[in-house]
Amino acid sequence: MPANTWDPFRELDQMRREIDRVFDSYVSGPRWSQPFSRFSFLPGRAARAYPLMNVSEDADAVYIDALAPGIDPQSLQVQVVRGQLQVSGEKPLARDIKTEAYHRSERAAGKFVRTINLTTPIDEGKVKAEYRNGLLHITLAKAEAAKPRQITVNVG
Repeated sequence: MPANTWDPFRELDQMRREIDRVFDSYVSGPRWSQPFSRFSFLPGRAARAYPLMNVSEDADAVYIDALAPGIDPQSLQVQVVRGQLQVSGEKPLARDIKTEAYHRSERAAGKFVRTINLTTPIDEGKVKAEYRNGLLHITLAKAEAAKPRQITVNVG
């Protein structure tokens, strides 16, 4: 049998290995750790977390800026429960156009939920959220036990 003969079983085996490699990368990767994270709110080849967030902190608070243009402000919900921040809401369709009428659709719409783990204890009674110009600004005041304390050093 010549070496360059087409073998459909070899082709199928190669395709199976490639599919297994793709699934293995999803199972072992960080994207699989959250429920339904393999599904994307935004169009594209890879699943993305929505809204996109910047997280920073100082001695008094944790600050989160979430990029969320076009969201219905009445649908926004921000919750802090057991060390997790959950942001949910809904992004409505831009216009009342039937799905089959689109030639191209890159601006996704629908409900979303984003949960992040907070590494610092938060005073849940002092959480503030403001939505302005497509940005959701969240300020999470740190619990007193989490704030750094100045310790006096006695020199003797």
